[in-house]
Amino acid sequence: MGLEQLSKRYAEHNRLERGAGFVFAGPERAELFRRYVGGPGRRVLDLGCRDGALSSVYAEGNSLVGLDADREALAEAEKLGIETRWADLDEPLPFEDASFDVAVAGELLEHLRDPQRVVGEVRRVLRPGGTFVASVPNAYRLKNRIRFLLGRKPEDDPTHLQMFSAGEVRSLLAGFDEPQIHFIAGRLVPVHARLFANDIVFSGRKPR
Repeated sequence: MGLEQLSKRYAEHNRLERGAGFVFAGPERAELFRRYVGGPGRRVLDLGCRDGALSSVYAEGNSLVGLDADREALAEAEKLGIETRWADLDEPLPFEDASFDVAVAGELLEHLRDPQRVVGEVRRVLRPGGTFVASVPNAYRLKNRIRFLLGRKPEDDPTHLQMFSAGEVRSLLAGFDEPQIHFIAGRLVPVHARLFANDIVFSGRKPR
């Protein structure tokens, strides 16, 4: 699928399913991302930034470059002062090695054909000691398991190409130091995080 087709697909999906300014697992995810991005003075690569709704949480005092396939959403992100690039994120990142202090991939990796390759690209463009912070839906939460047992697809989002468990998230972090994993978004998370969390936030540092 070409970039123009991707743009149309995600523009329609975002309008119908999400709406402007939507942030999945909003307050909890926003706080974790803000903490891991840090600043001020960080150069941040924001992969899958959409309209910048989440980016705005960690943009102040930092320099953000946002990439997304949805050209309409990028136009909104630009209004927030984010430098944007229209891009297919399954392709190599158009940046030199060691160009960024932080790379963010919020609710992106489940949409990609080859998440491991993208994480490898993230590692390449991060400076030594740089931070990678990301999130994915908790695909094996209880609700999805029940859907599967009832003969239904665990995920009903047609743009999702991947499903991630906690173990698969750890595999994504294999090349990073200080891996951190947080199970968030769900009233019963304190009872059993892996079964009841709707989302997984994770981070690591590129080795120095």
